[in-house]
Amino acid sequence: MSADVPRVEVESVAVAARPASARPPFYKRHKKKLIALAVVLLLPIVIHFGIVLATRMSPPAIAAPPSGQVAVQGNVRRFGDAYALKRGNILEVRLSGTPEVIGHQHSKLLYDEMVGSESQLYTTFETLVPIAPLRWLILDVARVIHRGADEQMSKERLAEIASQARAFSPDPFERYFPTYQRLVYLNSLYDIALGFEHSPMMGCTSFVATGAATVDGHTLLARNFDFEAGSVFDEGKVVFLVHEEGKIPFASVAWPGLVGVLSGMNAKGLGVVVHGGRARDTRAEGEPVVHTARALLSEASTVEEALAMLQERKPMVSHILLLADATGASVAVERAPGEPPFARRPDGPVLPLTNHFEGPCASDPKNQRVRETTSTLPRRERLDELLAEPKKIDPERAVTILRDKQGPGGAELPLGNRSALDAVIATHAVVMDTTDQVLWVSEGPHLMGRFVRFDLKKLLDPSYEPNADEPLVVLPPDPAQLDGRYEKWLEAGSPHSGAE
Repeated sequence: MSADVPRVEVESVAVAARPASARPPFYKRHKKKLIALAVVLLLPIVIHFGIVLATRMSPPAIAAPPSGQVAVQGNVRRFGDAYALKRGNILEVRLSGTPEVIGHQHSKLLYDEMVGSESQLYTTFETLVPIAPLRWLILDVARVIHRGADEQMSKERLAEIASQARAFSPDPFERYFPTYQRLVYLNSLYDIALGFEHSPMMGCTSFVATGAATVDGHTLLARNFDFEAGSVFDEGKVVFLVHEEGKIPFASVAWPGLVGVLSGMNAKGLGVVVHGGRARDTRAEGEPVVHTARALLSEASTVEEALAMLQERKPMVSHILLLADATGASVAVERAPGEPPFARRPDGPVLPLTNHFEGPCASDPKNQRVRETTSTLPRRERLDELLAEPKKIDPERAVTILRDKQGPGGAELPLGNRSALDAVIATHAVVMDTTDQVLWVSEGPHLMGRFVRFDLKKLLDPSYEPNADEPLVVLPPDPAQLDGRYEKWLEAGSPHSGAE
């Protein structure tokens, strides 16, 4: 045993004398941890690029774009048969031709305006979600959820959007999505936003008055489009005059970039407006409602023709359409995914509408939450009171009703209260005379400014030549702007109160 002792001592000395440099390198000693860390860091990036590739949309093949450049003649911008000019504070834009030509004209004439409106969307997005990785996560989720959005659109609208995308150059927003894919999403924005529980599109108020309810027996369709997505959508509103080849010409009040319809009237006197509503579950398949409304104006002359078209079209998300025509007919059409459309017809000379379903979907839990948690019921009650008054309605009276800021029973409400018909949140308001094809459009801000008259019999005539010097015909500003109440409200920080 004594012979073994020196060997042990020698080995101990040898171990003690090993230099520090002989230790395994850090990356070898922590190899598994480093691999796990790399996976954690790289996996989201790999997933992101995988999602981008898997959800990428390819635009359809389209005809070569029209040649030429935008020409400026005084206050009128022209590109072929298309033009853009200012009527007061409202941009009037005519687009004409095939869907491809219309899309090209749109981007060429309104490039700066399209950049401005889209920029505000992303500014709002970055303000609400200040953490960049979270923003990218939200965008990736949107890519997955709406990966088939283009499959639900008609070939005409896809061709128009593809042409619009090709002409939108340079594109300052490609970091979010490729141009064509992003414009497809933007044309589904209304449906996407309606799918959220606290949608900013659940405050609209509209009505139809006809026959004995109006001064001259004309049919009037009036609406507030409440949409809280930024001031540019109010200040930069457009009246589009669209002459699509082989279709009925129509006017649409919207913002630069949108190829669908939220509020519009065609040359036959058919008017349509879109309202938010909530019932049943949102579906990936179905046509964006703004494209449905555009199809109605492009192809239908009467309420009955429009109703027949709606039987064949599927909605992505629940909503309500209010329709009126030159014959005096009107209807509120409640649409929900998986359900046949329900037509609510007037039982007298007026037809009121806010944001709740009254037909077969009335008992839906989502509709019940709208009734319980939003301002739809007090607005409806106040609207019913105003429409029941004996004073007959003309365009000026219709605007007065849209601007009403009191609660049910005439209760005083602070400016900006959401239970008022005018909660100072409208992006636009319109009054349509479907009998005479005349459109009155709010100049802004909200409903405070003048309402400008657009004679669609003249403006939708293909032979019309634009003249920026034509005298404006207007209805006066809101008294709240003239007496200083609106200015004081702005100085107080533009407060809103009451239910959604």
